[in-house]
Amino acid sequence: MVAAQRDLWRPTELLEAFKTVGFTPSLSKVAAMWSGTPVTVRLDDLDKICAVLNCTVGDLLQAEPLEAAAGETEALPKAVGAEGPAGGPVRPTPRRQGSGRTLPPN
Repeated sequence: MVAAQRDLWRPTELLEAFKTVGFTPSLSKVAAMWSGTPVTVRLDDLDKICAVLNCTVGDLLQAEPLEAAAGETEALPKAVGAEGPAGGPVRPTPRRQGSGRTLPPN
């Protein structure tokens, strides 16, 4: 959007503009930035992009709300046999003496 506001309409035009500040990515990298949301962008490359487009980082990036902030709460799974709310300390229970085990021979 910012590139279009600067009258740059094609990835090749954007590539030529990048060369003015010494930023020389491949045409495929510029086309990927142009056509969608890049997975990663190096910070020094981002500075050069902003210099060419005469904009700030905030003009290029759009914040997306977190799913949890949208009101969705994720239920935590309970352990097998757990009753009631999870999160309390686990306490060992002693063995019963009459378990039916025999003693080893003498």
